[in-house]
Amino acid sequence: MSKSVPPASPAPPRPPLERLIENTIFASRWLMVPLLLGLVLALGLYIYKFFQELLHLYATIGSLDEGGLMLGMLSLVDIVMVASLVTMVIISGYENFVSRLDVDAEHHGISWLGKLDAGSLKIKLAASIVAISSIHLLQAFLNVEHIANDKLLWLVVIHMTFVISALMMALLDKLAFAGHRD
Repeated sequence: MSKSVPPASPAPPRPPLERLIENTIFASRWLMVPLLLGLVLALGLYIYKFFQELLHLYATIGSLDEGGLMLGMLSLVDIVMVASLVTMVIISGYENFVSRLDVDAEHHGISWLGKLDAGSLKIKLAASIVAISSIHLLQAFLNVEHIANDKLLWLVVIHMTFVISALMMALLDKLAFAGHRD
């Protein structure tokens, strides 16, 4: 025999002022959209910078040695990594804080769309910052004869700070949300 569960009583009506405040706070998420669109415009600047660097690389290829070519290529990789980072922030920021994107993620091959929560995004951002810092550090080491030792030391210290911070964020995220993720 099963017990019948009494129907839940309806929630008491909320005062109109409370509903207005809550609806306003919830709607405020749309204020993120101009910021995200600003990042889209900033990507346009990075596209310009990428092609400027690429044209410079082509124009100077005859006078570049292998190290110079590698530095030029690392500059291009750096620009692409920062652009990828910004794109991830734009898409995830919209998905997490504004509204679901109504696109066919499978068709576009974006498997992470809709699966990247704020915590995962922080870890990916930290890892991307470490990768970008690594590129800058490699560029400095390839150009070591033109960089003061104290500047190299600071580049290594800053890079290691990023590495340790990323590791700590990942560890804290794992400890805090281990049972909550799929």
